[in-house]
Amino acid sequence: MSDARPSITSTLPTLPSAVRDVYAQAMLRNPHEPEFHQALHEVLDSIAPVIERHPEFAEAGILERLVEPERQIMFRVPWIDDTGRLRVNRGFRVQFNSALGPYKGGIRFHSSVNLSIMKFLGFEQIFKNALTGQGIGGAKGGSDFDPHGRSSGEVMRFCQSFMSELYRHIGEHTDVPAGDIGVGGREIGYMFGQYRKITNRHESGVFTGKGVGWGGAQVRTEATGYGAVFFAEEMLGTRGDSIAGKRVAVSGSGNVAIYAIEKVTQLGGIPVTASDSTGYIVDDAGIDIELLKQVKEQDRLRISEYAARRPSARFVEGGNVWEVPVDVAVPSATQNELSPTDAETLIANGVLAVAEGANMPCFPGAIAAFQAAGTLFAPGKAANAGGVATSALEMSQNHSRQRWSFDDSETRLRDIMRNVHTAAFDASERYGAPGDYVLGANSVAFERVAQAMLAQGVI
Repeated sequence: MSDARPSITSTLPTLPSAVRDVYAQAMLRNPHEPEFHQALHEVLDSIAPVIERHPEFAEAGILERLVEPERQIMFRVPWIDDTGRLRVNRGFRVQFNSALGPYKGGIRFHSSVNLSIMKFLGFEQIFKNALTGQGIGGAKGGSDFDPHGRSSGEVMRFCQSFMSELYRHIGEHTDVPAGDIGVGGREIGYMFGQYRKITNRHESGVFTGKGVGWGGAQVRTEATGYGAVFFAEEMLGTRGDSIAGKRVAVSGSGNVAIYAIEKVTQLGGIPVTASDSTGYIVDDAGIDIELLKQVKEQDRLRISEYAARRPSARFVEGGNVWEVPVDVAVPSATQNELSPTDAETLIANGVLAVAEGANMPCFPGAIAAFQAAGTLFAPGKAANAGGVATSALEMSQNHSRQRWSFDDSETRLRDIMRNVHTAAFDASERYGAPGDYVLGANSVAFERVAQAMLAQGVI
């Protein structure tokens, strides 16, 4: 990450008149929530042409309803650590929109979690889920609990306390959570177990991201990272190009980053970076995916350990992966990690395409820079939709009590990502900006949600 981070909202341009009042009212009603403001601004700016073309959406107050969550839940999470000390964290679930289907969205455990971040993620999830065409609404949840450095016993006790409140707000026909940052198979298992104990119901469909042996789906672990790379491949294909032979920078070293790196390698690309909060590694020979998995998934060590075990790699403490010359960038760590300055560096080094593996990792100024330079740019709601798309496939398997093979599931994932790309690209052409995937993704997703809201009346 760059040393200097611009203010999120200070750099936002004036919105078109068709959406300006809705944004201003949302700002007044939701003060001190910069991440939510940023997400609102990006979507509203993009869909202004849709509102102008469809006055019935404005007349029905679709936007005024869309920017207000259907339900916001915040609760206390008390738990006991290994020393016997009482700890208290805060839990959240923001159920934003269910016009297309039951709420669907991950649970994040990280010290940065607050209501603004939950609302930004939940709002983004509406459009991401709509793009998949899988009939699911948008939600997000989590806690400011950080599982890093905690024992499995502490994580279990926290998850059980968290679920002791959340269980009453979820269900396979109501709200189906999944994992996110800090929530993997271990945490999903603990939460599902507590849900099953409290409710006396083995509802496999109440969570996705479960273990394959007890209701989980093949490829779910890999889906977000794989999907981001599939989307980048589709974008490059519009210019007669591909991932093969390209140097690729990936930020992060969590689930999304690891499997983006794996898929880049499988498609013939050369992933050269990964990072964590301490710095980043560069491996010009190409990241050794098995070693990376061993360091981060099995040994749970810092990324510097990869360089210590790999002669072709070097570790840069506190540095910035975007300084490394590459052809493709896949920011996969967290929101607002790639600044306008970082974007200019990537552009100067000849980057061809950027696909957001994380949610909103690029500052608005960075997105504007990429688009002005003609760099292919895929927003997270399109590029990282693979995770929730595969979650929806897991829901389908749970309902029918079927099990699909890894290859079959991956084929379905690739088809969904190809359809997401086609829908976004076609919408960008329909609204007069071919290749603008931000406009295209937001427009087609908004159309789908707005039509459903219009059909269902004022609720």
